[in-house]
Amino acid sequence: MRGVALGINGTCDHVHMLLRVRSVHSSAEIARVVKANSSRWVRENWCAEFGWQTGYGVFSVSESSVAAVTKYIAGQQEHHKTQSFQEEFVAFLKKNRVEYDESYIWD
Repeated sequence: MRGVALGINGTCDHVHMLLRVRSVHSSAEIARVVKANSSRWVRENWCAEFGWQTGYGVFSVSESSVAAVTKYIAGQQEHHKTQSFQEEFVAFLKKNRVEYDESYIWD
């Protein structure tokens, strides 16, 4: 898809990716390709039962925030010792005034 991965990291229950992508691809298309290819690789090389959850979250980042977001992604293991991903995600939605129904967030 001719994008660039600027940062990738996660923990046992989620992954963060900071990607610079071409505007010709939708977020849904990028998520589909990333999930399909990574699922195949994980199943072939690590865990045959692996599967992604149905959903995903996508947020844009201004160029001026790339360094801070890259640092945040690199520190996932340490960061989530004090706050779960679920707690952080809901707080992020609230902070940014994103309307949501929690019954649809987790599967």
